[in-house]
Amino acid sequence: MIARELLDAAWVPGGEKLELFRHDKDFMIVLGHNELMSSRKWGSEEALATMSFERIKGAKRPHMLIGGYGMGFTLRAALKVLPENGQATVVELVPEIIEWARGPMKELEAGCLDDPRVNLVMSDVAMQIEAADGDYDAILLDVDNGPDGLVREDNNVLYSKAGLRAAYRALTPEGVLAIWSAAPDPNFTRRLERAGFAVEERKVAARSNGKGPKHVIWFATIRE
Repeated sequence: MIARELLDAAWVPGGEKLELFRHDKDFMIVLGHNELMSSRKWGSEEALATMSFERIKGAKRPHMLIGGYGMGFTLRAALKVLPENGQATVVELVPEIIEWARGPMKELEAGCLDDPRVNLVMSDVAMQIEAADGDYDAILLDVDNGPDGLVREDNNVLYSKAGLRAAYRALTPEGVLAIWSAAPDPNFTRRLERAGFAVEERKVAARSNGKGPKHVIWFATIRE
């Protein structure tokens, strides 16, 4: 039996330690006892991009903000559907995540970070959203296992009333805020609605073949 190999570790600013493991040909990024992401399960991460694009495909020059690079599944899926004049701004807080993408997970990265449509910003996605004013057709957030700030306490602002109102202002009138979660959260659904969004909650399989646990994506659009 092949043992899991620890490749590297990194500290999330203001948060806890992330660990990168390899098991045979698969990679896992782990926080404590929580597996945040794995190269075995990426169906819902891809759906975050493709289902969001379905909701903004009428935009002339679609601009997607992706909060958290992770293992790049959402970014690569976005690049498959974005037109040549589209743009994907990827905001990543942890430098080692990008180092791992360009290093041990280079084959998985597959050159997506060097695509001319990609703008990589090393920052806090909450700050990027706060500074925006109608700049994004879609904001895609996959920085925690859900709206509870698991990775770092400061992420709670993303899901707070103030954070959701900032996202509202950062979107174009026809834009969509898409938030990934490992599980449903009815209280968060109501919080989105109170922030002025029309909300659609979709359950999506963790694996691309439709199997495995179901994850949740909230698609929030500006109410007319």
